[in-house]
Amino acid sequence: MENPPVMSNLHDLFGSERVASARERLTASSTVAPSITALAAPLRFVAFWTAVTLPFLYVPLLLGGLEGSEPTVFLALLGANVVALLLGHGYGNRGGDAVP
Repeated sequence: MENPPVMSNLHDLFGSERVASARERLTASSTVAPSITALAAPLRFVAFWTAVTLPFLYVPLLLGGLEGSEPTVFLALLGANVVALLLGHGYGNRGGDAVP
């Protein structure tokens, strides 16, 4: 039996033409696309600054020691920070999506 070919990346898996076609259909024919674009810059702004400020909340938790339910709070803050980092990743790029 022959082994199936290994996919080198996500575009190989879905086909780059199919991905481009789906993206074009979503942005061209959707009435939601302008709304999403309008919300992207403020969301990225808030997410970026949330990612910057959340680590300051770690300090009191770590200095006092993680007791009782504090490990859960710490992990929730850490998870929120990861999400904020992902959402705010492109903020401040020269793409013009920065909020003045």
